[in-house]
Amino acid sequence: MSTRHTWRRRQFLELSLASLAAAACGNKSGTGNGSGSSGGKTTIAVIPKGTTHEFWKSVHAGAVKASRELNIKIVWKGPLKEDDLKDQIDVVQSFISQGVSGIVLAPLDHKGLLAPVKQAVDAKIPVVVFDSDLDGDAHASFVATDNEAAGKLAADAMAKLLGEKGKVIVLRYQEGSASTTKREEGFLKAIKEKSGIEVIRDRDYAGATVESASSKSEAILNSIGDGGVDGIFCPNESSTFGMLNALEKAKLAGKVKFFGFDSSEKLVAGLTDGKIDGLVLQNPFNMGYLALKTIQSVIKGDKVEKRIDTGSQLITKANMEEPDKKDLLRPNLKEWL
Repeated sequence: MSTRHTWRRRQFLELSLASLAAAACGNKSGTGNGSGSSGGKTTIAVIPKGTTHEFWKSVHAGAVKASRELNIKIVWKGPLKEDDLKDQIDVVQSFISQGVSGIVLAPLDHKGLLAPVKQAVDAKIPVVVFDSDLDGDAHASFVATDNEAAGKLAADAMAKLLGEKGKVIVLRYQEGSASTTKREEGFLKAIKEKSGIEVIRDRDYAGATVESASSKSEAILNSIGDGGVDGIFCPNESSTFGMLNALEKAKLAGKVKFFGFDSSEKLVAGLTDGKIDGLVLQNPFNMGYLALKTIQSVIKGDKVEKRIDTGSQLITKANMEEPDKKDLLRPNLKEWL
């Protein structure tokens, strides 16, 4: 083979490899300029606090509905457990590196996600926060329940059942969680206004899992003893289920007035059986839906509200079969997930 022919063959191979490399680069998302896309679609990262609770499945379904209406792509990814702050930070930073078009985030900590969110915004990737608030003003909007008002709903209902007298405890969720802290504060503020009600414990934390909540609840009930408490409030799904387990084990379920938060199959069963007196329900489907709609408006340059309230309702055994209440208690997610 001549030297000239060898040179031409090498040149052809080099050009071919360069074309393939360029094509591969062209298939990747944008890199931090807010123009991330997949197949021509806007790509939004949706980052929940965790992925195990039923609440997040409803949020996911609402986000999927909005994405189909808007013809955008969502990538759903979050930490497995709701106490893994490092993992959530890593997820945010990974999406920044990928150059997604926008981020919708439920921060695990009201301060811990400040730096990653600012990093995203500095990279021209807008952020909408949902469910749990974040300090600062880098994010474009906050889509969530009015959590303080939701806590007050439970307090007013419990006070009425107790005849505004008795001993009450609050099992808190987790330090740093802005949403549940607001619920706890809303409940405590309202219940303490009832002069005949005494809050005997309100500094215990359930932790991020049903297992840790069950263990903490058992310890509390054992330390108080039979007849030592008249009412209990828990501010989220896992703490409510953990306390329900402990009340059943102590044979106190149905004897103590018990109000919780959020919904799952087992919590609905507890409400039906009279072991739970009331569940304050958010609208997680609507939360996911509105968060996606809001981030798309931000990307388009439209003006959005800084705070968007997605609402809450108190569900009891007496009203749980009403159509709008049934949809919250037993959402049909099969169409979306």
